[in-house]
Amino acid sequence: MLRIGQATYDALVEHAKRDHPVEACGMVVGPIGSDRPERHIEMVNAAGSPTFYEYDSTDLLQLYKEMDDRDEEPVVIYHSHSATEAYPSVTDINLAGEPGAHYVLVSTREHGNNPGPVEFRSYRIIDGVVTEEEVTVIPEESS
Repeated sequence: MLRIGQATYDALVEHAKRDHPVEACGMVVGPIGSDRPERHIEMVNAAGSPTFYEYDSTDLLQLYKEMDDRDEEPVVIYHSHSATEAYPSVTDINLAGEPGAHYVLVSTREHGNNPGPVEFRSYRIIDGVVTEEEVTVIPEESS
């Protein structure tokens, strides 16, 4: 099960809507071994494509160095689908290289970047096997 804070959930949805029709992509990282998505990092889709995403290799290398320095790992790896359901494509499955991560897909196909709901789903992808998991959005603590 993916447990994600409301503010992080909202940030992923906002990113997907803002970048529509181009696929948005990024990660939410957290302390190694914690399974806690704590720090949201928007990435640029270097492909600029509405049908696939690609991280800029320099940006990705920098992010992994930063995570290493901070004892963090990818907890959520996300991207959007602008014209199809929130289900991993064959390419998504083949590129899934973090067996401990939650792979989140946000589909903006119904409303695009206009107001309205999105499809937000999470999967585990291990050795090419896709397993959907429940998503629980945790309300933020009021201060």
